[in-house]
Amino acid sequence: MTQCININGIKLRANHGCLDEEAVIGGDYIVHVELYADLAKASVTDDLDDTLDYVTVYNIVKTEMAIRSKLIEHVAQRIASRLKKEFTSLERGSVTVIKLRPPIHGNVEQVSVTFPI
Repeated sequence: MTQCININGIKLRANHGCLDEEAVIGGDYIVHVELYADLAKASVTDDLDDTLDYVTVYNIVKTEMAIRSKLIEHVAQRIASRLKKEFTSLERGSVTVIKLRPPIHGNVEQVSVTFPI
């Protein structure tokens, strides 16, 4: 049986974007991660080794977000690939990277991409 773990609202500052000033100034981002795995054993054993560790997920997101990219698509794919590699019990999931207040000539609150794992 498959269950879902959501790690939502990971707030980070990063320097992604195609504009030169984004590399210097940076911007605010939010990342959501949805992970599906068989968590039945963890629900019985109460052992961290039997689940997907939230701290590890956070550290992967933080590490990948710190690597500058022009596109959030590139960042989301890197995070998804790292999560898949780290957690062998991971069946599927998704990573959403949200860029707040993108430098668009208009009133845009956020843009986002979602990549499957």
